[in-house]
Amino acid sequence: MVLIHMRKILKNIPLIKASRTAGPNRHRGVGICFLLLSLLGLCWFVLFPFADVVRRSFLSATGNHLTGLENYKVVVSNEAFRLAAGNTARFFLVCVPLLLVLSLGLAAMLHHIPRHTGVFKTLFLIPMAVPVASIVLLWRTLFNDQGLINGWIVGLGGSGISFMGSSTAFWVLVGSYIWKNLGYDVILWLAGLVGIPESQYDAAKVDGAGAVRIFWHITLPNLFPSLYTILVLSLINAFKVFREAYLVAGNYPHESIYLLQHLFNNWFRELSMDKLYAAAVIVSLAILVLILTLRGIFDNER
Repeated sequence: MVLIHMRKILKNIPLIKASRTAGPNRHRGVGICFLLLSLLGLCWFVLFPFADVVRRSFLSATGNHLTGLENYKVVVSNEAFRLAAGNTARFFLVCVPLLLVLSLGLAAMLHHIPRHTGVFKTLFLIPMAVPVASIVLLWRTLFNDQGLINGWIVGLGGSGISFMGSSTAFWVLVGSYIWKNLGYDVILWLAGLVGIPESQYDAAKVDGAGAVRIFWHITLPNLFPSLYTILVLSLINAFKVFREAYLVAGNYPHESIYLLQHLFNNWFRELSMDKLYAAAVIVSLAILVLILTLRGIFDNER
């Protein structure tokens, strides 16, 4: 009965009534109705608040008077912002290519042993299911000054390493990111590998092509459409590593892992809202330009 009443209500909606007589496009109105709530939610909870952030970035901290580009000048000249932006860019440049290469290599190997692929998929996805609190506990157990690794080093006659109090913290953070996201990217690469026709491999083998040539001339070109999605998702996941770094090292970690998220969190605690708004706009524009640039590159290569 409920479905019948819903059908009657939908028939009376103008967009849907018009779509019933619109020929080949008669279902367009129905699609618009289903998307409308999602679009309204996106505007209300994302676009409108961001537009307000852009507006406030040109105002003083109290919002009483217009400051123009002064907030942006203060942010760009701020040493903490430069440090955080440089560390974040360095983290992306190191982690994302390394993650893509490692995950692609593992996916290519797993593709040739289909009997055990399901088992490996489960094992690789376990790190994504582990709560952040458990990861933090693992970090502290392993990399603390009195942790397991230092205990092993001292037991072997070494002097121990301050993992979280030196530049080594950056590589600990890199390892954590790769460990947690490797399996996810492997699954995405495997989905792309499954879509490659086996006839192409058979034809290449008949022509005498080796494994390296097959990988470079058949596998990689066919995986190119998947690369954009995997690359963007890897960039997004790189922002989420802040949680582990923050819970382990606090508001002011070693300068090698002082990221933009640390800076934003500290400015929010200090109520430096003018700088926070301007920095948020700068970072958002940088990410938007990066994604659009990548999109343009991939569209041109198709």
